Amino acid sequence: MHFLLVGPGALGCLLSSIVNNGLAVTGDRLTLLDYNADRAEYLTRQGIVYQQGDTGKTVSVTATSDPKHLEHVDVILLCVKSYDVAASLAFCGPLLTETTLVVFLQNGISHLSMHDHLGRAAAAFGTTTEGATLLGRGHVRHAGSGVTYLGFLDSPNDHSAFLLKKTQTLFATGGLQVETTGSILARIWAKLFINVGINALTATLACKNGQLLTLPGVDERMQTAVNEAMLVARAEGVEAMDDPYLATRIVCSKTSENVSSMLQDVRNRRRTEIEAINGAIVAKGLNYGIKTPENSRLCRQVKDIEAGYTVP
Repeated sequence: MHFLLVGPGALGCLLSSIVNNGLAVTGDRLTLLDYNADRAEYLTRQGIVYQQGDTGKTVSVTATSDPKHLEHVDVILLCVKSYDVAASLAFCGPLLTETTLVVFLQNGISHLSMHDHLGRAAAAFGTTTEGATLLGRGHVRHAGSGVTYLGFLDSPNDHSAFLLKKTQTLFATGGLQVETTGSILARIWAKLFINVGINALTATLACKNGQLLTLPGVDERMQTAVNEAMLVARAEGVEAMDDPYLATRIVCSKTSENVSSMLQDVRNRRRTEIEAINGAIVAKGLNYGIKTPENSRLCRQVKDIEAGYTVP
């Protein structure tokens, strides 16, 4: 089977490195697609540096910047940022056939409504707690192991179900802990709760995850933001799988030295995914008449930081 990974950022480089371990066993092949031709050429020439702790290795990959030159693709692993999903699907347009499965692997929930951009392809969704930090072009640090869940929002046809099972097999053979689930929406929201409670706070306070548990007054803000998200989830008909606030605190503790993806974006003066995370809670809250003052505050603060990028 031919797997195509779109977006060689932190998650994309991490998955490419890990999945590469399983290709020789499964007999599948993986291609990276990057809109940046220079970076695609660099990755093909230099490979991806995968670092875990103090050890690292170089993983050979094949990357391209032109989807028109690719043969049929069975599964597209979409690892781009949430705000780039629509443009990336348009870029992949020639590959979106009725026999193709697109696996969305974004933070937040804004990507859940992208069906109109899929053409004839089918959609599956994934969420992962694997930690990844991009140290440079094609250089990723595996910041912590986790669990990856894959599933469908709607009942799939047999071919799509088969393709997702093959994706699970490739991930597992490469070394990921991965499960398919009939409750992927609940899993996506479970991660959203955690992102709501961690990402924007670390970005605005310029702190590591664990510091959210010790800085004065921050724990209360975290709980308020998560509680607001829970109210919105209930209005959406989504029931929390566990205690979202407790789960957020546990993640802060287990990943105490990690730098959140949003803080990584801020430090690199990149656009953040605030709209897909806290912004999504605010937007849905408005639809349901639910007040979300803490999430609104976090959105304003992160957007103020982004607005300052252009200031010398």
